[in-house]
Amino acid sequence: MRRTPSCLFAVLICTLLLGAACGSDSGPAETGEGDTAATTTAGERIDTDVGEALLWGDGDSGVVLAHGAAFDAESWTDQATQIAAEGTTVVAVEDISPEGIEAAVTYLKDERGIAGLALIGASAGADGILDLVSQQPDLPDQLIVLSPNSVVDGLGVSPKLFIASEDEPVADVSTEMADTAEGDDNEAIILPGSAHAQNIFDTDQAEPTMTAILDRLNEFAN
Repeated sequence: MRRTPSCLFAVLICTLLLGAACGSDSGPAETGEGDTAATTTAGERIDTDVGEALLWGDGDSGVVLAHGAAFDAESWTDQATQIAAEGTTVVAVEDISPEGIEAAVTYLKDERGIAGLALIGASAGADGILDLVSQQPDLPDQLIVLSPNSVVDGLGVSPKLFIASEDEPVADVSTEMADTAEGDDNEAIILPGSAHAQNIFDTDQAEPTMTAILDRLNEFAN
């Protein structure tokens, strides 16, 4: 049957409208899947009374993460997610001063009822942790610090792990503190390369570094 131009035009419009409808059905589904993935890894924003922080997990033990000067709390997302998967409640602070780190410890103890606690810091965050622990050596159950910038004494007898890259300028700080700090369970891991602190997680040493951290957390879990 022959179709007039007006009929052909109507068919074309219907085809276009049908295609648009199909496209609109698939669009939101893809966006939703992306949003779900983001929600799975992103930490919950909390207030520690000193500053904002991110929270992952709901385990019986706790970890406080303190980032380097060029980073923020969200930069710990990959590591925090892995630690939380081990049955740990993890808080990454925005304020990496001793006061900001202590506030996160208080939050975990008072708001989450957590007793066993580890402090993990990188570069400036490591320095904030070491400063705090030198004033309150009984505060954490263990310390893990990446690329601390200066030697700090008076850290108490809790287990300590120092991680650095062999070719970065501050590598000797980690080895010296592992050798001289109080306690019997102190260790230094010196990695190949020159990456500093959290930059290690962007190298081929990321996996062995994370394995060492998780093993240490499990070994001295309280």
